[in-house]
Formats: sequence, structure tokens, C-alpha cells
Amino acid sequence: MRFAGKAALVTGAGSGIGRAAALGLAREGAKVAALGRSEGPIREAVAEIAQAGGEALPLVADIGDDAAVTAAIEEAVARWGRLDVVVANAGFNGVWAPLEELTPEEWERTLRGNLTGTFLTVKRAVPHLKRRGGAVVITSSVNGTRNFSNTGATAYSVAKAGQVAFAKMVALELAPEKVRVNVICPGAIATQINQTTELRGLEGVRIPVDFPEGAHPLRGAPGTAEQVAKLILFLASDDADHITGTETWIDGGESLLRG
Repeated sequence: MRFAGKAALVTGAGSGIGRAAALGLAREGAKVAALGRSEGPIREAVAEIAQAGGEALPLVADIGDDAAVTAAIEEAVARWGRLDVVVANAGFNGVWAPLEELTPEEWERTLRGNLTGTFLTVKRAVPHLKRRGGAVVITSSVNGTRNFSNTGATAYSVAKAGQVAFAKMVALELAPEKVRVNVICPGAIATQINQTTELRGLEGVRIPVDFPEGAHPLRGAPGTAEQVAKLILFLASDDADHITGTETWIDGGESLLRG
């Protein structure tokens, strides 16, 4: 029960990595504010936590909306009187297209839903984290950090690279307040994120690459959300109390092969 008596906020908690992290935190004693953009999946996650004996609060907000993020965090703090852990996980793939076809509106939307959303989540949580110290874990990606071969994923990769820089900057800024900030970079994980991807016009710009022995060196298959959640829980816990400003890749060696 590494998180007994603590309160945690998890964004993107309705599915995939966020849901697995929310469930894991609750199992280890945390009260969990489960935030997502769609009410149905969030309420399902909260119900699952309750069925397992945990306590959770459903919060519906778009992380790119400052007012909505602020209100959600204030509701969680009003409920439990504290905030100790933030898992800034929400994001989406957006449009993957050649540079000449990617519109400024698509670029802005992808950065807002990933990088700006992370900024707003952490910014609005910081005043509460500083009261007792705490931990932030940001979900980035192998894209934009080690892997640059997904031609067309320009906006997404820039957002993910930006999350790593953001984590390092604020880790140093918040260190005197005993707030740790780390970032994880998953590779291929069996989640529903690909359903948020619009692939357009990539046939003529992608360089064909073949991996006859498979693209997942360690286990021969993508990872699972539960495996990523274990890393999140470690970084958010006191087991990692001397780790901050660090990115960790969790991809079974995939990015080493593709990078």
C-alpha cells in the first residue's frame, strides 16, 4: 500500500495506460481523481475501482481547456484536501500526414491535446503538490524521443519531445519544493490510441523498412498497459524518491531497433 492516505490525479483515465495506472494506484491505497474527456469510460473506470474496494472521483474535462482543468483539480482537492500524485497521461495521436498536407489547425490541435494539455495539468496541480511534496509522471512516447521513422507523425512527435523537455525544466524548478517530475516513453502498447489516428497521404513519403524477425525484440509483441502502469507507480512512489527529471523508455527494445 505505497499510496495509503494519498490522493492522485490521473488524466486519460478512461482507457489504456491511464486506466491501468488509476486502478493500480487505487489498489495500493490512493484516492484517485479519474479525469477524462468522455463521461462513460470515466464512470466505468471509477466503478471498477469501487468494485475493488477503492475510492475514486469521476472528472470530465478537456485537458486543453484551462478553465476545465482548473475546476477539475479544485474539485479533487476539495474532496480530499490534498493532492500528492499527478499522472499526466492524456493525449492522442491526431493526424499523421506529409508536412505539406498537414494543416496549421491539425498541428495546433495535436499540440494542444498533448503538450499544452500536459502543461495545464501540471501547472494547475503544482500549488497543491508543493504543500507536502509529491510526484508527477508524464506519459510521452518513443516517437520524438528515440524513434523518428514514423513519417507523418510530425506534430505528435514534436509534442512528445516537448513533454520530455518540459519535464526536465520543471523537475529542476520544483526540486526545492520536494516535487519530483519524471517522464515515461512507451513504445507499442496494446491500447486503443490508434483509434485516434488519422493517416493521410503517407504512401509516397514513408521509407519502407522491413523487420523479418519482428519489431519487438524483447518479447516479440507489444507491451501492455499494465506493464506501463507498474513503471508509473514506481516513479510516483517513495521507492523512486531520488529520481527526478528523468525519461524512461518502456518498449521492449523497440526504439533501439527502429531509431
